[in-house]
Amino acid sequence: MKLSWNKKNAGAKRPLSAVSKFPNLPFDEEDDDPPPPPPPPPGKGPEDAGVSGDQERPAPKAPASDEDGPSSSPDHRELARSFQSQGDKLAEEGKYREALGKWETALILMPENAVLHEQKAQLLLEIGDAWGALKAANRATELDPPWAEAWITLGRAQLNFGEPDSAIASFDRALSLKLVKKLRMTGELHYIL
Repeated sequence: MKLSWNKKNAGAKRPLSAVSKFPNLPFDEEDDDPPPPPPPPPGKGPEDAGVSGDQERPAPKAPASDEDGPSSSPDHRELARSFQSQGDKLAEEGKYREALGKWETALILMPENAVLHEQKAQLLLEIGDAWGALKAANRATELDPPWAEAWITLGRAQLNFGEPDSAIASFDRALSLKLVKKLRMTGELHYIL
């Protein structure tokens, strides 16, 4: 199928409807001056506020360590497991969008859970979001590199995204991890190494 464009308006200018009707956009060239600083609270001048008009205010402090994160308390972990099991049930029923919402909520509470990232990747593959699946599966392999199932899911996501060479490498990695695991279980690994 061949597409062709009519060249009726080759020399004509764009209609005004294509020009923005919204003033003061951040990329608007007419207003290059920065906006004026907000007025001080009533009854206080700039000298009372402790910061002059030309100085920037200090940013709020971030949590000092990972212990302050959302997954630090047992309550958060239990709540995340609850959301994960609810998502599992919804996925089994074929309610993929609802399951995705539950798993994303669980990931907010436990962002270092490789199983959740891998499940999310599988579900995203099922609904056709190859890019989202690729990101989630990649995160699962980063969190748990020796987990072969995560590498298989990553390979599927790469294949669906159009990266067959990367998919083959991921599948090879999964096969080697499964072989090593099987040999460890049977006690034959020391003969090979």
